[in-house]
Amino acid sequence: MLTDQLERPLRDLRVSVTDRCNFRCTYCMPKEVFGRDYDFLPRAEILSFEEITRLVRVFVALGVEKVRLTGGEPLLRKDIEHLITELAAIEGLDDLTLTTNGSLLAQKANALRAAGLKRLTVSLDAMDEATFAAMNDVGFPVARVLEGIDTALKAGFGPIKINAVIRRGVNENSIKDLAQHFRGPEYVVRFIEYMDVGHSNGWRLDEVVPASEIAERLRDAVGLEPLPANYGGEVARRFRTAAGGEVGIIASVTQPFCRGCTRARLTADGQLYTCLFGTHGHDIRAALRAGLDDRQLRHLLGGIWAGRADRYSEVRSAATIGEPKVEMSAIGG
Repeated sequence: MLTDQLERPLRDLRVSVTDRCNFRCTYCMPKEVFGRDYDFLPRAEILSFEEITRLVRVFVALGVEKVRLTGGEPLLRKDIEHLITELAAIEGLDDLTLTTNGSLLAQKANALRAAGLKRLTVSLDAMDEATFAAMNDVGFPVARVLEGIDTALKAGFGPIKINAVIRRGVNENSIKDLAQHFRGPEYVVRFIEYMDVGHSNGWRLDEVVPASEIAERLRDAVGLEPLPANYGGEVARRFRTAAGGEVGIIASVTQPFCRGCTRARLTADGQLYTCLFGTHGHDIRAALRAGLDDRQLRHLLGGIWAGRADRYSEVRSAATIGEPKVEMSAIGG
């Protein structure tokens, strides 16, 4: 079994299929950085569907069991259903899922399901219209995201995960509303501590709503009964609610889980990162386009993982916070 320097196996791969997004969420792609003049990747620099599929096959041969498609906003990638069809056919890939902001989900849900997508996560940071519009910063209405979630449920995607990044002074009052709205067994709600991913969102520690406070708010709103992890390396602490639903808390800042991290991340232009807070990637696109065969790719990727010793959240400090890290919009969160 392939393991890194801390004996962590490679089990999960996140693949960003585009660096573009139609939202400008303040914790990910703030307008003051990603404005009208921002230079997104040209098409020639983005991995083709064939290149992504080939790399995923190699990763599966190295032990990857789960692949999550991300962005940017992955549903902006033209013909994303074609990629899903190719990936769903890979033997040994047990779990194929996608994270979306939900803006295009009403139009895409049925095609995604037909293509072979198994699971779906929707990012939704607030139920309140004003708060949600302010956070996505393009005035996108929450009702259209909810319409997409309903369409996805009808397409057979339940239970659907709902992810919410909680930021002090912005949307901590949304915790109760989200938990109560998505309280049934057809949903799994995940509350995520605001993290210092990248270096463009102006992250400050005092804007983090800690997991302990999130849990207290949830106990008052929906009741909590601890649940065991679904698998080794799961990042969320899971709870059953009084209504039979499930909520979870992801606490990278106050309760680091680096020692159980089994994830690698591939950007849209083929840079491989072994940590969400990585300061540099490995250029896999260049290796692909230089003509490496699958055996050589396995050797390259296996060597990168074997040399991995990342544990950023455990060593986070004033010094590390200032390091130039890969942006969330490139690495997919």
